[in-house]
Amino acid sequence: MSLEIKVPTVGESVTEVTIGQWLKSDGDRVELDEVIAELESDKASFELPAEAAGILHIKVDEGDTIEIGGVIAEIEVDETAGTPAPAAPEEAPAAAAAPAPSGPTLTDEVIEMHVPNVGESITEVTIAEWFKETGEVVHQDEVIAEIESDKATFELPADATGKLEVIAEAGQTLDIGALLCKIQVMTGVDADGGAASGDSLAEPSAPSAAAPAGDATYATGHPSPAAGKILAEKGVNPASVQGTGRDGRITKEDAQRAQKPTPTPPAASKPASSAPAAEAPAPVGERNERRERMSNLRKTIARRLVSVKNETAMLTTFNEIDMKPMMDLRKKYKEQFKEKYEVGLGFMSFFTKAVAMAASEWPAVNGRIDEEAGEIIYHDYCDVSIAVSTPKGLVVPVIRNAEQLSFAGVEKEVIRLATRARDGKLTIDEMTGGTFTITNGGVFGSMLSTPIINAPQSAILGMHNIVQRPVAINGEVVIRPIMYVALSYDHRIVDGKESVSFLYRVKELIEDPGRLLLGV
Repeated sequence: MSLEIKVPTVGESVTEVTIGQWLKSDGDRVELDEVIAELESDKASFELPAEAAGILHIKVDEGDTIEIGGVIAEIEVDETAGTPAPAAPEEAPAAAAAPAPSGPTLTDEVIEMHVPNVGESITEVTIAEWFKETGEVVHQDEVIAEIESDKATFELPADATGKLEVIAEAGQTLDIGALLCKIQVMTGVDADGGAASGDSLAEPSAPSAAAPAGDATYATGHPSPAAGKILAEKGVNPASVQGTGRDGRITKEDAQRAQKPTPTPPAASKPASSAPAAEAPAPVGERNERRERMSNLRKTIARRLVSVKNETAMLTTFNEIDMKPMMDLRKKYKEQFKEKYEVGLGFMSFFTKAVAMAASEWPAVNGRIDEEAGEIIYHDYCDVSIAVSTPKGLVVPVIRNAEQLSFAGVEKEVIRLATRARDGKLTIDEMTGGTFTITNGGVFGSMLSTPIINAPQSAILGMHNIVQRPVAINGEVVIRPIMYVALSYDHRIVDGKESVSFLYRVKELIEDPGRLLLGV
């Protein structure tokens, strides 16, 4: 029986992919879930796992582009593959001939682990860290690696107990479905058997060592798509780069390291040029440099910010808010508030409620443009995105239906989302779908800034630090706590009158918080 392998759906906006590389040749035997090919879209790369065990028949050549759902291969299904358990005992005598029949024993069964599907809009991940190394024994469901996407971090548990072979190196970026590692299944290991060592089980591992040798002709010295792009930008010949990936493949990390030798020659030439020391004294002190891999999250943030600056008519309007009335109200009731709701009363709940109320009066600020349809989408609800700084970068979890929440409800949601963000546990749903964003640079001491819109939204409110300033009130100069606020907006959808009126309404509600409670 033959099973057709079709191009899977790899993203909502992806309509076609290119065959980047076949990891198996026509006529090779493949196992269930084994990665057989690498696919590339205009956004990311993906690995294609086999849907059954059997003989592979390739229908599409490397470099060809094919639409989603197109047939790229067939697998002549092995009818006996569904019962691997009896097959293991048949080969067991051969394994028994190995030196140690008692204790942990490696079988010929090899399980391949691929990048799991971690979210509908996530197309690639980066290997942040391996907790186990090649040759180590791992146990089923034991966490062996940490992978990160542009939105969150995930743990990778082992699919079986056995000897680990790491395929994708730490720092390498892979598509969903790409091959991460292999586990040569081991029997005779109990749940606590960490003492078993892969070094004493060399005999059965020979077949797995022979398998990669067949792919060496293509992979050796051949850069991955990401590595090739980096080398091309640097003008480095791939032939001069030593690949450390599988079968000598040049990985993305290899390409990033390729430029390290270039700073070395100047360093070597300095002693020679320092002979006339009287003319060019050597710099005093250490002049070390270090390079760190840019995380997917940071790269996504950078790409989106540049895109917003280039594709929107962004403009910023400013105002100042006298924070004394709100601060007095907060000081008066914060103890009773915390005692009743078990959460502190912060500034964010006031601003979130003020933004939600102002958005109902100027809906364009809370809307967005659908460029493909040529329409403006107005929202009758206000999902407020709150910018949260984490060790891995800026994320914007969303407070849903902020207009319906109480002050306590907003504060609890802010704390919950901020905690999950800093712990790296936010889900994709918690970070998508906002209609308006609030960012508070004041917590870091910012006095004034022009925040960049969080696309596809049309506006963002920037809060800043509170400073005691002299202001004139009723003909007298008094000292008041003043905060500058900034509203950046897309002038294609929001007019100047709407933006200024929206920001003034927020100012009005904060300076007279009784309006928030009465809804006037």
